[in-house]
Amino acid sequence: MSSTEDKVKGNLNEAAGKAKQGLGEATDNERMKGEGQRQEVKGDAQQAKGEVKDAVKKGVDRA
Repeated sequence: MSSTEDKVKGNLNEAAGKAKQGLGEATDNERMKGEGQRQEVKGDAQQAKGEVKDAVKKGVDRA
């Protein structure tokens, strides 16, 4: 998976996670809030993975 794909999927997971958290908060559903938090963390990790791939690629391109 390319760095751009990782970043896009990360953004989508983060947005979906925030939406789930909001829905869980509005409906007082602890399970949904928890799922949203986990999905948001997953999105953050995917974005970080994309950033690392970009950094490595830039380092290799300079060498």
